[in-house]
Amino acid sequence: HYAIEYIDGPAPLDETPIENVHMSSKHYFTGVDCPVTVKRELRNPADDGSTLHMEIDISNAGDKVTYQTADNLGILPVNSDDDVSRLASALGYDLGAYIRLQPAPGHEMKHSVPFPNPCTIQECLARYCDLNGPPRRSELKLLAPYAKDATSKKALLRMASKEGKAEYKEKIVEAKIGIVDIISKLCPSIEMPLEHFISVCPRLHPRYYTISSSSTVHPTSVHVTVSVLKETRADGSSFKGVCSNYLSDIISNGKVRIFARDSTFRLPTDAKKPIIMIGPGTGIAPMRALLQERSHQKLSQKLKVGENILYFGCKKRDLDFIYQYELKAFEKEGTLTQMHLAFSREQDKKVYVQHLLSKNAKDTWKLISKGGAYIYVCGGVKMGQDVSDALKRLISEHGDFGTTDAKKYLDEMAKEGRFVQELWA
Repeated sequence: HYAIEYIDGPAPLDETPIENVHMSSKHYFTGVDCPVTVKRELRNPADDGSTLHMEIDISNAGDKVTYQTADNLGILPVNSDDDVSRLASALGYDLGAYIRLQPAPGHEMKHSVPFPNPCTIQECLARYCDLNGPPRRSELKLLAPYAKDATSKKALLRMASKEGKAEYKEKIVEAKIGIVDIISKLCPSIEMPLEHFISVCPRLHPRYYTISSSSTVHPTSVHVTVSVLKETRADGSSFKGVCSNYLSDIISNGKVRIFARDSTFRLPTDAKKPIIMIGPGTGIAPMRALLQERSHQKLSQKLKVGENILYFGCKKRDLDFIYQYELKAFEKEGTLTQMHLAFSREQDKKVYVQHLLSKNAKDTWKLISKGGAYIYVCGGVKMGQDVSDALKRLISEHGDFGTTDAKKYLDEMAKEGRFVQELWA
């Protein structure tokens, strides 16, 4: 789809009207580079995982980055130097060369510019090509003709076929194999010109984090809570989440390219309404933002603020109870009315947030039915489902509804913005 023009050196970016950019690429053009001013580890060093608190200064972004409390922050990740070098070395690309991408003859369309250029090949591969995500079967099919080795070509076509679905799932998706691994390790006989690689390789998409700060309290900075993803593959090699590890490696005042997006977390317009927040692990992020906002309403605006009830869960109190000192401070000042904590590994039988919610079923129903409480849930899909089930049970039991009507009641709350979930797989 593309033709490449090699140019002598750095040149100003081509002006591309935003209406000529495909929706999926527009963030490459509109994202703003902002400095990271704070980065600190939230877990105990004895824990083998890492969760980072990060603050990004948006004071110079003007109206290009504005947010409301607990909105989503889109972060444009950058592939690691190692992955970019592995790919370039396997395909013989000169990372320092400057290129301008043009539509190939016959492919001139309105949305023909995939990312800002001219740029170096290094920037093209680091910022705009998804080297690590598992390629789709259709992409394996497109890669196959470039394999010079017949066995490799056959293997790619087999996994791209309907019959090879199970093999594809096992060897690519579950094994967390990206295009960089296929080209540099599994099928090293692949040879392809850069313009073909750009056509075949999927674009690197933004990653979204629920903002963990209040825009009223922190108008010039945006806070995010980042769980750093590192896993060991079956063959002993390591798999690293592209965005979280990029953020983990950022130096102080290093810049990240960002934009804000609306979320569904909105506090009740009537501050007197109680809120119930359920956010284990990094699901605490929007709850921290909501608590900052409610604290500001109570202490600075002198509003009468309803009850704020938090359910938080993690493995152990002394390992990964993130933001615990801030939460205790919210308790001490009277903003956080109740804090229910589920430490899943501190006893033989695992305890999770949904168990604590069920324990407090009667009081929760009273807050929902009499107090008009709003419920916010953030975290993994499985937890979200368990919490929904616990809520339906308590509505059924204490509200005297049948199972179908309890579900309807919860659905109605969701329609009114009183039951809000943001979940991830």
